Amino acid sequence: MKVAFVTLGCRVNQYETEAMAEKFIKEGYQVVTHSNAADVYVINTCTVTNMGDRKSRQMISKVKKLNGEAIIAVVGCYSQVASNKISKIDGVDVILGTKNKGQIVYFVNRAMNEKKQIIAVKDVFTDKAFEELNIEEYQDKTRAFLKIQDGCNRFCSYCLIPYARGGVCSKEPEKVLEEVKKLADHGFKEIILSGIHTASYGVDIKGNYNLVSLLEEIDKIQGINRVRIGSIDPTFFTEGVIERISSLKKLCPHFHLSLQSGCDETLERMNRKYTSEEYKNIVRDLRNSIKDVSITTDVIAGFPGETDEEFNITYNFLKKIKLSKMHIFKYSPREGTKAAEMKNQVDGNTKEKRSKALIELNNGLEREFNSRFIGTKAEVLYEDVFKEDNNLYEGYTPNYIKVVSRSNKNLCSKIENTKLLEIEDEYLTGEIIN
Repeated sequence: MKVAFVTLGCRVNQYETEAMAEKFIKEGYQVVTHSNAADVYVINTCTVTNMGDRKSRQMISKVKKLNGEAIIAVVGCYSQVASNKISKIDGVDVILGTKNKGQIVYFVNRAMNEKKQIIAVKDVFTDKAFEELNIEEYQDKTRAFLKIQDGCNRFCSYCLIPYARGGVCSKEPEKVLEEVKKLADHGFKEIILSGIHTASYGVDIKGNYNLVSLLEEIDKIQGINRVRIGSIDPTFFTEGVIERISSLKKLCPHFHLSLQSGCDETLERMNRKYTSEEYKNIVRDLRNSIKDVSITTDVIAGFPGETDEEFNITYNFLKKIKLSKMHIFKYSPREGTKAAEMKNQVDGNTKEKRSKALIELNNGLEREFNSRFIGTKAEVLYEDVFKEDNNLYEGYTPNYIKVVSRSNKNLCSKIENTKLLEIEDEYLTGEIIN
């Protein structure tokens, strides 16, 4: 029996897909790519934007055409909030939400035997336990995503995720540390701690245990060279936190601090919990405390009520603060959120124009940041061949600059001292230093 996976959305989904794949493998299934004919297709969905919903529906249609007799299981955030809609799509046999992916094989086998559609979507607000989805045999041996947290208590006005994932729940610290040790034993060089709202890790754990406490424990584990944090709320970085993390040896100097807007009026409508001035001060403190730190972010263009003046405030804020990379998103109304019901929705043409302006600004700032490191040396973790050229390898510096270097030996999964030479598109060329 063959099973194929389609993963949309965030790193948490990537982690959960790999965990589900392992469960199928243990039951004797062979994992194939979703472009091939399979007996089972599992679509791990995203609902952050309308595009995520649309892609999920498109993938259901696509795999149905590959094998009309296959079992199609739709799981994840979109199926959590729209199970009724998905149940009406022709060919869908299993619908699971975000809380019971660990039972995926059981429900697929049931659908095969009973020849009827199965919907098993739990209430995320009553089931608050962290679902254990451990991975024992990773396919990739370079870096590992490790899910340490699920859920979000913030309820930003544009976001459906709290309704899809429920409240904050954390993986027990002892289990996280045990999994990190296993990853080290398996030869991983880097781990990425991921979650839906990673900064909230530990709020549901008794005692004064938080993400910093966990990072300090991981820092002591032998065998792991690098630790990264996934996207994190800027309010996490208080003065005391920055002081503690600046002494960690393995934590990479790269933080993705989600901004969304540089205008306080817009931030207030978004129900974000900080001001632009507070964000600016956090960036300043990180730069003052951590050498060569890279700070990346997300920005929403055309949020409801965003006037030309508000957009210009955001643009000038970003121009001045000079982050190393910005991911730009045009606002997408999500049914069921407060923002979707707000007056003064911004028209599509205006959103497109503002998005293009921010992308152009990002391209210049990203190039400016990367150029600072030309002629310097860095430890690069090489991950894969570059554009199918077996003599070119791509990898990342600790502060997440992409580097492409030429070598006659296989560099995959190796950390090499590399001289950074020049800018080429979105990466730097490198030269291995023996």
